[in-house]
Amino acid sequence: MALLITDECINCDVCEPECPNAAISMGLEIYQIDPARCTECVGHFDEPQCVQVCPVACIPINPEHVESNDSLWSKYRRLQAEAATAASSTSA
Repeated sequence: MALLITDECINCDVCEPECPNAAISMGLEIYQIDPARCTECVGHFDEPQCVQVCPVACIPINPEHVESNDSLWSKYRRLQAEAATAASSTSA
């Protein structure tokens, strides 16, 4: 399940640096979460870090991107493999 930032977002800037997958970025008006990169912090933390730091509780589960825990782990492994490949190609 990817998370979603609602229009209640106050652009406080605390969620973006907390995301271990770089899934959060500034959209046209508010922050947004890339569902292809959001693992709800599976593989990194027990709880989604953006939800933990959000002062207005505007980050629910995205109903359009419901995923099982297994698929979140698969996404985590894919993102880690991509990061490792990118790191090895820049150091070569």
